[in-house]
Amino acid sequence: MGSTALPAWLQPRYRRNIYLFIYYLIQFCGHSWIFTNMTVRFFSFGKDSMVDTFYAIGLVMRLCQSVSLLELLHICVGIESNHLLPRFLQLTERIIILFVVITSQEEVQGKYVVCVLFFFWNLLDMVRYTYSMLSVIGISYAILTWLSQTLWMPVYPLCVLAEAFAVYQSLPYFESFGTYSTTLPFDLSIYFPYVLKIYLMMLFIGMYFTYSHLYSERSDMLRVFPIKKKKI
Repeated sequence: MGSTALPAWLQPRYRRNIYLFIYYLIQFCGHSWIFTNMTVRFFSFGKDSMVDTFYAIGLVMRLCQSVSLLELLHICVGIESNHLLPRFLQLTERIIILFVVITSQEEVQGKYVVCVLFFFWNLLDMVRYTYSMLSVIGISYAILTWLSQTLWMPVYPLCVLAEAFAVYQSLPYFESFGTYSTTLPFDLSIYFPYVLKIYLMMLFIGMYFTYSHLYSERSDMLRVFPIKKKKI
């Protein structure tokens, strides 16, 4: 008996695309909700809304960033074709800043820099996930492709500066409360503010590497203009 072809929606390529579309859609909805919530709150309450940004949207922000770690798995198993190291550096930056620096220090959560940082993160992610969501089903728009490959150029360095400033503002609290500082056997100790100061230097080194990779990726992507039409 001859082999029976599987329906298109059961073929591995289509199942992968369906999974990625759902993943990108969930992330887009999460980041869009955060961005919209922040915008509405700012126009309704002005600067007062910035102080309690973390309390209003921090939970959803943490959920979205936690789920984004799946992207490393996607790359490792071949579901996505992105480079692992640049994506790892970007995700690590956010996880450290969000969970280690901001979440662990209640005094930092009310700083204006948290609102600014969340605004930049979600602005970038809304565009990125919109582009990825449409691309996986074969839809391309030249303006969206250009925006997704260009918006990061001014915004990503601003993100890193905001992250660095959040770390700088958190240092006095880590020094006062001794959070994450510990004494190890053999009279060794970890003084966490020193770790953060080292991380500040690594943050800018990582920014240079990531920026260089993204710029090279942008050049390759925009070289194929005009964008191909949707393939059936």
